[in-house]
Amino acid sequence: MLGETVAELGAHVDDIAFIHNVTSKSGVHSQATLLQSTGFLLPGFPGAGSWVSYGLGSINENLPTFVVLPDHRGMPSNGVKNWDSAFLPNEHSATVIYPGSANPIADLHPHAVGRFVNNASERDAQELLAHLNRTHAATREIDHRLEGRIHSYELAARMQLAAPEAIDMKAEPEHILKLYGLDRNPQTWDAEINESEESFEFAQKCLTARRLLERGVRFVQVWSGNDNSHPRRNWDSHEDIQRDHGPLSRGMARGAAALIADLKQRGMLEDTLVIWTTEFGRMPSSQAGRGRDHNPFVFTNWMCGGGVKGGVSYGESDNWGYKPLDRKNPTTVYDIHATMMRLLGIDHTKLTWRHNGSDRRLTDVHGHVIEPIIA
Repeated sequence: MLGETVAELGAHVDDIAFIHNVTSKSGVHSQATLLQSTGFLLPGFPGAGSWVSYGLGSINENLPTFVVLPDHRGMPSNGVKNWDSAFLPNEHSATVIYPGSANPIADLHPHAVGRFVNNASERDAQELLAHLNRTHAATREIDHRLEGRIHSYELAARMQLAAPEAIDMKAEPEHILKLYGLDRNPQTWDAEINESEESFEFAQKCLTARRLLERGVRFVQVWSGNDNSHPRRNWDSHEDIQRDHGPLSRGMARGAAALIADLKQRGMLEDTLVIWTTEFGRMPSSQAGRGRDHNPFVFTNWMCGGGVKGGVSYGESDNWGYKPLDRKNPTTVYDIHATMMRLLGIDHTKLTWRHNGSDRRLTDVHGHVIEPIIA
């Protein structure tokens, strides 16, 4: 049973596996967010998308393999450390895109003051840079940083042609825009339930994710609820759960439900894995009457498509939603990552990179595949 604020996801529960006994090792935002994103509590480790990029490679050389769509209102805890490639080659870092903004991809095109830049001069500059970089790299074969930079410059040049088309939502037919709720101005979105512009922007990101996935981007990460303004509205609601989580939940459910429906009608859901997660849950007890404090002891994740057995629930919390019912066998973030890797065709214990004398991997030395949710 789903709550009314996420009712739009109800049409898709037969495709979703809910995991209700997930635990985190930290109740601190920065650490718990890094754990979800990189598998480690400390910075300096590659994001999950970087590992997937490294393991699976590219199927579209004109677009990145790993793309992040942040919340328009602010960065998450740790910022780019959540999706940096760390010790993996630089080419596996994420490219950040802000759909619907005036400049969705930073520095993709020349600045307005650079009127002297034209196609011919741009091509000549790229060729000169390539020659200088290759000459420099030839004498430094063990340093992979320059090779990654060369790759980034070359990808940026190709993206100047491919990326604008890939993120152009105006090319979508009316019925698709309506599916995502993008056929009208965000100011007209159900004012009586106080939905607001962040819901519209989340739907934009979900549609952009579908467009990127169908063009061969391997891993797309959509962020929600990072509001650094005052008064804020985000998922960290110590002040007022109903005020904050209500609109955010409705907007998330609408965008996620539309994405699932869109992938399914295109025949893409069977080989696209959708994962929903947060860094931790909220306490079952109130905080100053209307808010809730952090609860790293138990929370829910869900997975959909990509080989997932739909219509199932795995694990239970206790009657209060405070800790797992079976406290000896919780689901860890490592288990989520291990299962994700399996569904993507990767053995999480074998995808490694030698760093500082250790064979590093996304799941560190932990992680078990959650077999009951695999079809």
